[in-house]
Amino acid sequence: MRVHRAAAPRPTRTRARTTSIAAFVVLAALVPTTASATDPQEIEAELPYVCTLPSGRLPATVRISADFPERAGAGEAFSPTGVTTTVELPAEAVADLTAREASEVRAATRLAVDVAQNTAKATATWRGSAEPVALPASGPLTLTTKGDVPSVAGRSDGDLTFTAGGLAIDLELGAADPAAAPGSLTVDCSLAEDAPDKGLLATVPVGTGGPGASGSPSPSGSAEPSGPPEDGQGDQREERQGDRSPKVLENSPGTAADRDVPPCRYDEQHPPTEVSLNAYVTGYANVKKLKGAAYLPPSCVLIEQGLPVMGPPDPEYLIFDTVSYGNFHYQEREQTPPFDATFLSFDFAPVKATLVMEQTGPMRIDSRMRIRLSDFTTITDTYVRAPLVLRVLDLEVNGTPLDVGSGCRTETSLTSADPDPANFPGDHLVLYGRGEQIIGQPATGYLLLSGGPLSGETTIPAFTGCGTDGEDLDRLLTASVSGPGNLIKQVQGQTCAIAAPVFPSPTNEGQCTEDLQPYEIPVAER
Repeated sequence: MRVHRAAAPRPTRTRARTTSIAAFVVLAALVPTTASATDPQEIEAELPYVCTLPSGRLPATVRISADFPERAGAGEAFSPTGVTTTVELPAEAVADLTAREASEVRAATRLAVDVAQNTAKATATWRGSAEPVALPASGPLTLTTKGDVPSVAGRSDGDLTFTAGGLAIDLELGAADPAAAPGSLTVDCSLAEDAPDKGLLATVPVGTGGPGASGSPSPSGSAEPSGPPEDGQGDQREERQGDRSPKVLENSPGTAADRDVPPCRYDEQHPPTEVSLNAYVTGYANVKKLKGAAYLPPSCVLIEQGLPVMGPPDPEYLIFDTVSYGNFHYQEREQTPPFDATFLSFDFAPVKATLVMEQTGPMRIDSRMRIRLSDFTTITDTYVRAPLVLRVLDLEVNGTPLDVGSGCRTETSLTSADPDPANFPGDHLVLYGRGEQIIGQPATGYLLLSGGPLSGETTIPAFTGCGTDGEDLDRLLTASVSGPGNLIKQVQGQTCAIAAPVFPSPTNEGQCTEDLQPYEIPVAER
């Protein structure tokens, strides 16, 4: 089902905690996905907004696309998928940016979405990020961001509605001369008064009772108290049911209570320092040729956190740069644990493989923290760069074992387009994450200490050294999975700061187990 929401006609234009460690994925291993039992609602909404820029309030067009379920059960958590936000800013906005001597811009969006059921309402923040784009010589500027969104659930029967609200656009400005340092700009936008349906994006029926039943959205994994009401409070509880403000949360990670993960601790061969951290990472990546997603179970990374140094001057921000380094750690090797994965080669031949990811050099983590002087909000951009090869240990095609030998691997590291190739040449994977923290509120996005999502895109190189006794399997593997355009999303858990038990504080609680392993085990997100 596809739903189009067009913007109303408008008059012609007359006004217009710090860094993190990466999680990485084995890209050759496909875990086939299955289609939903019901077709999703494919939403495409075009809405008029008014944005505040240095030159004044200017009109903008915002297009939002996402897939919603046709219906959800009471208490069933779901997240809209394929969320894309496209903002078209007028030529006057481009002039504002070029006046700062900017030649390109990287955008991150924060869209407030009201989630309502009956009389209860909560607000979710849909975040998106994008690669840098060049400023056009003339005409409007189009910015397209993508990202995942929080999960919600209806507590009982009744329609869940999703309505677009305020939009903030964080712009990181770049120049041909890096020494020029154009700085950054946040553009605040509000929904125009003539927006169709007042910004309604989608309606998802919940339960079997249809609209009007009592209930309100709740976070994924939340539950109401069970058992009979006490002291005759049942009627009062039912009357309040539809008026409770719901919460909207990200999916909750696991904890040390269920440690079906490899060990992740420092030892005599890897003694910790005062800046040592460890964390688990996990996630998914698309394998473009196979039209599916691959999964990497939690892996351990040991990190040496760098010290921040003052960055370039900026009239609106205090800037600090930090360089940290990390390594995968499994049985004294810089690799992920071996794991089995199943995929389909050429859409018909089932293939089972045992794989590992191996580092061939240092994993570098570059973070830039910007503290906005106007309100002391902290924004941190992190790039993780790592040379990683994919090694195939065992291979089985259609139930028949194939001897791949001991040297079956990609010819080079997985490769990404680096945003700074002059300073970071060579083949390596690049993942990017952005974190934000407002004073008095929990951090969101990706930060070194608290973890979070990172994303990127990579090319899988050709395979080499695969096969024995004259049987060359390189071409089979290369034809099956190698190629560009493979999107990645990885999640890092909360780090364990090794010095935390020695110097305990409220911020260290829940970081480490008693034997100094990461307490939190992250959950992979698509």
